[in-house]
Amino acid sequence: MLQLQFIRDNKANIITALKKRNFDATEIVNEVVSLDEARRSLQVELDNTLASSNKLSKEIGQLFKSGEPKKAAILREKSTQLKATSETLKNDLKEKEEAVSQLLYTIPNVPNDLVPAGNSEDDNEEIFSAGDIPTLHKGAQPHWELAKKYDIINFELGNKITGAGFPVYKGKGARLQRALIQYFLDKNTDAGYTEYQVPHLVNEASGFGTGQLPDKEGQMYHVTEDDLYLIPTGEVPITNIFRGDLLKAESLPICCTGYTPCFRREAGSYGAHVRGLNRLHQFDKVEIVRIERPENSYAALDGMVAHIKELLEELKLPYRVLRLCGGDLGFTAALTYDFEVFSTAQDRWLEISSVSNFEAFQANRLKLRIKDKDGNKQLAHTLNGSALALPRVLAGILENYQTENGIEIPEVLRKYTGFDIIS
Repeated sequence: MLQLQFIRDNKANIITALKKRNFDATEIVNEVVSLDEARRSLQVELDNTLASSNKLSKEIGQLFKSGEPKKAAILREKSTQLKATSETLKNDLKEKEEAVSQLLYTIPNVPNDLVPAGNSEDDNEEIFSAGDIPTLHKGAQPHWELAKKYDIINFELGNKITGAGFPVYKGKGARLQRALIQYFLDKNTDAGYTEYQVPHLVNEASGFGTGQLPDKEGQMYHVTEDDLYLIPTGEVPITNIFRGDLLKAESLPICCTGYTPCFRREAGSYGAHVRGLNRLHQFDKVEIVRIERPENSYAALDGMVAHIKELLEELKLPYRVLRLCGGDLGFTAALTYDFEVFSTAQDRWLEISSVSNFEAFQANRLKLRIKDKDGNKQLAHTLNGSALALPRVLAGILENYQTENGIEIPEVLRKYTGFDIIS
């Protein structure tokens, strides 16, 4: 969430910047500032009341020592009144603080100046593209037909076991899936990211820490009996490793990677574009997360983009990079780049990664701070990206690498799969 001091100092600029998201923050920001002013007035009044109460307590003690119990009794009555007043002020202060916090949770991050204006994904800016779109043989098929033809992914069996959106990978399909996970992890660790294996369920504090709560609770699976949430992305548990930490500046950057299954309800998703692997309730993803000093975070973002480009170029998949407009920008992000691969059989682009800089927005919720050698403290910057989300990468490989004789395996994956064609 945004810092109160930042809002107080930049109220007009914040309201203007959030219009790029098509978010009118005028009323909320004004209410936050008003409540915070009231909170600060209450704090001053409470501090003065407590100071008067402490002073009175000392006077009462002195009067008892001096053998003047009647005077002490009069002051004790006054002291009782001050204590009652202080309790009322404490309760009022707590209410104001909670009201401010609840409002802050509803304000999205301020977009970076690079974020273009726009209402939807149609207004995103393409900033880079690479790779040749292959010309497929006559009779080429989309991946869900290829999965059935070569018996490598069974969507009906997943529906039987659980429901729609929970596919079963089989034989060479399962091995190709595992190969992609291992390849992504190896590339990430070779690039300096430390691998983590993390829980696949998180508590409410973790959901709030990275901004999934209260913004996306409707898209998360909730285990109500234990009040735990199935993770929608590895970003949540990996970033929350550092929740509440005070990090030494010289220890940064911290670079993490991890493989997790991800779970999303995807409420309201339907239509032709959700067929097969295009949109699932359970899917695999390899994530990269960075904790950075504020002055280095945008250079780090550029480095993450370059790293993901390398993955796709080694896989020899046609791809493009989009800079998300304000209307398509995630709640917590200041700047996001989406990667998409071209599905030749479907004749459409498929999103396979989002790479974002959250600046201090998550760190403020996480209470994740940096301490320099002089003892100065500031909030860290957090970043994350998919490197990569597997379903649509797999769909792109199946469709773009299909031939009349079978599905060829990208050369870079063959040492992991142990085979070079699915036939």
